[in-house]
Amino acid sequence: MLTAEQIVAAHKANVETLFGLTHKAFEGVEKLVELNLQVAKAAVGEAAEATRAALAVKDAQELFALQSGLMQPAAEKAAAYSRHIYDIAASTNASITKAVEETTAESQRKVMALIDTAVKNAPAGTENAVALVKSAVAAASNAYESVHKAAKQASDVAEANFQAMTATAVKASQNVTSKAKRAA
Repeated sequence: MLTAEQIVAAHKANVETLFGLTHKAFEGVEKLVELNLQVAKAAVGEAAEATRAALAVKDAQELFALQSGLMQPAAEKAAAYSRHIYDIAASTNASITKAVEETTAESQRKVMALIDTAVKNAPAGTENAVALVKSAVAAASNAYESVHKAAKQASDVAEANFQAMTATAVKASQNVTSKAKRAA
């Protein structure tokens, strides 16, 4: 049977875990805000440069060349920005997943210790019930592991697809830019 001290300790551990996960989530948000500030600052500077260059254009052909010259870097920057956001999200997710896995493992150890204690103190004739509880805990643990592995595989596939999509988008912008330059 659980004592009041054990219950209070469990609640304290849960609160600490919650605050730890919240802290990790805020770290991810801070990184996103920092990235967006950097991007905004760079965009303002680049807009000023592009405006100056556009104002210095003498004819339509020069303007067309200027526009086509700006397309590829813009696409590459958009792809880089997307990669940074993905990296931040993946890093934050990995931190939270690790914390959840550690907490889950600790909880499983405590449940197994509680079951072992109950088994030692169980009256004669309850072996079947104890075996059933142990079997249920093992099945739940196996189900968790299966779900965790499937989620990891899905995450790996999503990351590979994201990388391929980004590479394709950058390559397409390079092709469009090179065609536009040849046309000019």
